[in-house]
Amino acid sequence: MTSVTPIAADAPETCCTPAKSAVSTQEAARMATVFKAMGDPTRVRLLSLIAAGEQGEACVCDLTDPVGLSQGTVSHHMRILAEAGLVEREQRGKWAYYSVVRPTLDAAAAALRTF
Repeated sequence: MTSVTPIAADAPETCCTPAKSAVSTQEAARMATVFKAMGDPTRVRLLSLIAAGEQGEACVCDLTDPVGLSQGTVSHHMRILAEAGLVEREQRGKWAYYSVVRPTLDAAAAALRTF
């Protein structure tokens, strides 16, 4: 036999108050792009190499050997990092130089601390 629990007359219609988001929909999408870009081990290594580079920058020609990838593949990863706002690109002659965008990294770290 099934037992039925009666509903109290004074019970609220909903059991919960809707949660408030700590970030806007737009900011969540922006941060997801950043986290997706950093979700690849090669891109994390590239960011680390650039940050550790002389004056906080590195030429794409100096990034291929440490990660063991072709210049074209490294450029592909760098494009993703640049689109996410994690690095800035400066053309010097035929070579591209990259530097880490600290405010983007700081924002990502701050977003993680809010959870």
